[in-house]
Amino acid sequence: MSASRSISLLIAAMGGEGGGVLREWLVEAATAEGLAVQSTSIPGVAQRTGATTYYIEMMAPADGAERPVMSLYPMPGSLDMMVASELLEAGRAMQNGFVTPECTTLVASTHRVYAIDERTAMDEGRFNGELVVKAAAELAQRPVLFDMEAMARRHGSVINAVLLGAIAGSGRLPIPLDRFEAAIREQGRAVEANLAAFRAGFAAVERGDLTALTPDIELKREWRPDPPMVEEMQHRVREEFPPMARTVLREGVNRLVEYQGLDYAGRYLERLARLDRIERQADGDGRLVREAGRHLALWMAYEDVVRVAQIKTRPDRLDRIREEVSAQAGEPVRLTEVLKPGVEEAASLLPLGLGRGLVALTKRLGVHDRLNLPLAVPSTSVWGFFLLRLLAGLRPLRRFGHRFREEQSAIDHWLDYIAGAAALDLSLAREIAACQSLVKGYGDTHQHGLGSFRGIMDTLVVPALNGHISPGAAAEAVARARRAALADPAGDALRETLREPEAPSLAAE
Repeated sequence: MSASRSISLLIAAMGGEGGGVLREWLVEAATAEGLAVQSTSIPGVAQRTGATTYYIEMMAPADGAERPVMSLYPMPGSLDMMVASELLEAGRAMQNGFVTPECTTLVASTHRVYAIDERTAMDEGRFNGELVVKAAAELAQRPVLFDMEAMARRHGSVINAVLLGAIAGSGRLPIPLDRFEAAIREQGRAVEANLAAFRAGFAAVERGDLTALTPDIELKREWRPDPPMVEEMQHRVREEFPPMARTVLREGVNRLVEYQGLDYAGRYLERLARLDRIERQADGDGRLVREAGRHLALWMAYEDVVRVAQIKTRPDRLDRIREEVSAQAGEPVRLTEVLKPGVEEAASLLPLGLGRGLVALTKRLGVHDRLNLPLAVPSTSVWGFFLLRLLAGLRPLRRFGHRFREEQSAIDHWLDYIAGAAALDLSLAREIAACQSLVKGYGDTHQHGLGSFRGIMDTLVVPALNGHISPGAAAEAVARARRAALADPAGDALRETLREPEAPSLAAE
């Protein structure tokens, strides 16, 4: 480092990741080394709509020189080091011009914490992390990428300690290793765990032991160990379905065994076997079965009060939450579940006639939307956990309920549409399968999505199956309508799309 030039470093970290502590460690280590240091921070907007950024400049002052004047804000194109605590934050930094091949070392964790836009997307909204990794290889002078969150968990620490180790391991800062360790000790917080995580991060960079992304297949759950029926379903998936679809169908079986039992998962495979036969006859490659299998598993595992209670009382859920909040052994963690069940949720488990009658009666009396009762259930208390387990225990009654029968009927109609379309055009069949992404959630969200789904089926799919619209044109129209419905939850864009002059005038070829 020359006396006339500072080294600049920008950190982007989310809440709970210790970005402020990381800045303190860096400033303390640099100061102890005799460097002139200046740091500033800009708070993020919210937990996942904007990370808090910390900007640091450090310089070795010349003998007898006055204290140098440094910048308060980073300049794109001139950063020496960009540090991101999560993969998409690294992508944002590159998009904003803070990473350049001439001078920037990029230190970033490759784990994902999904952004608000990803979580609230009506359809698959996850950003492709491979694009960020590829951009880092092209834009950074030196990319240092690996899953630092997983490494921090293994050492009982927080990601900031691993980030500090990776920063030190990069060799970009003129600060010896012992200064960083002394800064961790000086702060006095979880010293041993933080030192272990720091050293692990340093060693990973020093060895070059960097794995950019965990392959998606490794993120999948293992097969449930329930013999012998699950083994039979494993064999069916491997032997009877095309290779392209097997991973998705495997996940579908896992989900539905947990949701309603082995026979329900078997019903899932029977439904898909029908589509597989039709696709093979049409010389398909398995894409239809894969997409239909993904969407069918989601629809068959629709959300209701039993499902919510089942998820909230999973044996490993409290362990995962304790890990996320870094709770120490013996440290109490209290959870409060906020629920707002309404008439639809109550009616879903009643017999078909009673359920429909209750919903119709409350709507006629004008009290349907006013009977949503907010509940705060402390699930870590005995009575709160017992209440949720009681709700989850109603799973055997689900198949006799009003909503279960309505959902199964709607699913069968949808599968009939897919089967009929597959005999005409596989692309149209795949588009019909993808329309299931509109049907999700509960209450008003579910009703609105179901209305959009039915509108597309009635306006475009049924005419295509009856020969009034050519299959190719119908596939394009269904895709356009689905995108409009996903982009505008209010439904105006879909209504406008379905009213477009070209839609009703498409003629059979």
